[in-house]
Amino acid sequence: MMIIKIGGGAAINLQGIAQDLAQVNEPLVIVHGANALRDELAAKLGVEKRVLTSALGYASVFTDREMLEVMMMAYAGLRNKHLVELFQQNGINAVGLTGLDGRLIQGKRNRGIRVKENGKIKMKRDLSGKPRRVNKGLLELLLTNGFTPVITVPIVDENGFAVNSENDDIVALLQSVLHAEKVIQFIEAPGFLEKADDPDSLISAMNFGELEQREAQAKGRMKRKILALRKLSDFGPVEVILADGRVEHPLENALNGEGTLIR
Repeated sequence: MMIIKIGGGAAINLQGIAQDLAQVNEPLVIVHGANALRDELAAKLGVEKRVLTSALGYASVFTDREMLEVMMMAYAGLRNKHLVELFQQNGINAVGLTGLDGRLIQGKRNRGIRVKENGKIKMKRDLSGKPRRVNKGLLELLLTNGFTPVITVPIVDENGFAVNSENDDIVALLQSVLHAEKVIQFIEAPGFLEKADDPDSLISAMNFGELEQREAQAKGRMKRKILALRKLSDFGPVEVILADGRVEHPLENALNGEGTLIR
């Protein structure tokens, strides 16, 4: 079993990923983003994108109803169905789902995001939440019948409303029930970089114990990503590979030792 997370950057080679995954002879669960497409659509529709940084330093996109609808178009619509189309073309019997469908990913609405403004702590409420539970029966129904789930946001909150969530947290939650041997994340970088703007500063291997220190040093969205990576080791032995999703053969390269291996 492998969990594959496909980042939402514009340069990710979706065709190459689909072709590589077609050669895999084990069950797969795919989680994907669409942040570049979201930003493009938001700009065309005149919807302002606001990024909040919590008092602890974690960055997230403020999700009001307008932004949630843009996200549904980008994530659940265009990107999800384009991926399903690519997978079908390559012989992978994919089923595209959001966490909302069949309550696949059930979460709890955030009470608010604590942010610091003008030296004061304020609470900002939006349509976002934390994933808490997987509909394991639905997931197993798909996997045991030979389907490949392709999952994205939104998730469903405790009252049945669609809410935004972090895909990295969704991956960690899926790992808690699937116990995959490998979790591979395709990003727009050669792997985990010592210096964010230096592609030659690749860290080829690290252990989960090092991530806490890395999280303390990181800022913005990378800080949140590292926190989610740390959670993956809570559910048993797993190999995590951060790999370049822009290359001709993203999965082949990742499995052949390119990228960052975290054990």
